[in-house]
Amino acid sequence: MAIRVLLVDDQPLLRTGFRMILEAEQDIAVVGEAGDGLQALDQVRALQPDVVLMDIRMPRMDGVEATRQITGPDRSGPAKVLVLTTFDLDEYVVEALRAGASGFLLKDAPANELVQAIRVVAAGEAMLAPSITRRLLDKYATHLPSGEEPVPDTLHTLTDREVEVLKLVARGLSNAEIAADLFVSETTVKTHVGHVLTKLGLRDRVQAAVYAYESGLVRPGAQ
Repeated sequence: MAIRVLLVDDQPLLRTGFRMILEAEQDIAVVGEAGDGLQALDQVRALQPDVVLMDIRMPRMDGVEATRQITGPDRSGPAKVLVLTTFDLDEYVVEALRAGASGFLLKDAPANELVQAIRVVAAGEAMLAPSITRRLLDKYATHLPSGEEPVPDTLHTLTDREVEVLKLVARGLSNAEIAADLFVSETTVKTHVGHVLTKLGLRDRVQAAVYAYESGLVRPGAQ
């Protein structure tokens, strides 16, 4: 079945461009559009999309609050949110990730990246581009812990290997890259990532990356 996508952006021209790109794919169907967060909530309830391509800065209700309501405990459907950000990175993207977004994408990303991001998020994975993730977290380093704060008790539930994996996830590495770095198989990495998410009560790799920075396990700017 085709991946059902809802486009949310206050610029009609951008929505038209996204629609043209996505409708050229056989496995993706654009089921609706919205110009602000409130309209997005109505459309999610009515259309039950699989993925919501969500702008951040919009009138009436911004993308952060809309994301929070779409992915929160009172959610009315299976929709996952892929946040759109400008090249200089919106200051609200971190909040959108905390609110439950499954990842973020640059508005000027190539068409093939947009299509791939939709497929990745629809499959239940996180869209965590390494270069963008590092720029994002480094840019807002002043809002994150310095690394000198006490380590949360939940972090002590992880094994040494799981801590290593979490640090690499926070750097934006893929399973294949982590496997190469640790000299283990991708299957082993997937198992470790699964254990990390379960033990820490996290939904996906995006939340894991944010957790690693917020807990002080990884310091912004560190290699």
